[in-house]
Amino acid sequence: MSARAASSRPLAQCPRGVLADVAGLMTDIDDTLTREGAIEPVALQALQDLKAAGLPVIAITGRPYGWSLPFAAAWPLSALVAENGAVALIPDGRGGLSTEFAQDEATRAANARRLQEVAQQVLREVPEARLAEDSAGRLTDIAIDHSEFHHLDAQAIARVVALMRAAGMSATVSSIHVNGWFGAHSKLSAAEWMLQRLFGRGLEDEIARWIYVGDSTNDQPMFERFPHSVGVANLRRFAGELQHWPAWITQGERGAGFAEVARALLSARRR
Repeated sequence: MSARAASSRPLAQCPRGVLADVAGLMTDIDDTLTREGAIEPVALQALQDLKAAGLPVIAITGRPYGWSLPFAAAWPLSALVAENGAVALIPDGRGGLSTEFAQDEATRAANARRLQEVAQQVLREVPEARLAEDSAGRLTDIAIDHSEFHHLDAQAIARVVALMRAAGMSATVSSIHVNGWFGAHSKLSAAEWMLQRLFGRGLEDEIARWIYVGDSTNDQPMFERFPHSVGVANLRRFAGELQHWPAWITQGERGAGFAEVARALLSARRR
């Protein structure tokens, strides 16, 4: 376990002063807000309560653009960044969404053929692998299902990751998919991008005033960088694979854990 893991504590022990000073939240989606692909009612209510209190929430996910569109429109978010930092969906204030990309059009077009080549290589060399069922909505990455509708064991997951990285891709493992893409964007770069884009401020200047909430191994860079990161309780399923743990962990799992974070923040602001 890392030093950070050894110091991870229950969210209930987070100092009230820290919570009262929070400027906003950034959060993963799958198995942090959702269960089996659907947002849990307690998590949706928590998002609504946070918005009513003036606390912005930015969701950052490995899910694709196409999958994310209806949720970016329906949920009370300041933005939803899909495909691990590649594409942002931002409410325009008039009931619509604007779409912005981390890479220019020429770069995306050049990468498209390479993505498909790597996908076919993975399927050949790891015969038990299957493309994620949401693959049709992906614009900038590929995803292999390991836990959503098709199971891969740890050895197969490792082979998929190795093939992606050998092809020059970034590769991460979420609670449901192995995602691979060409480019330097990430969940952390998405956080930096959105804070500057939405509020005109630098993340490094106020990172201690933002909470990141996540549930999986691909959230580790965020756990490491955010002083007050939070894991929902189901993060513990990855205990043997984590090198960087969050500062705090909730008692509840998935949406109930996210709602626990929201209640703590709102309670601290009322006093």
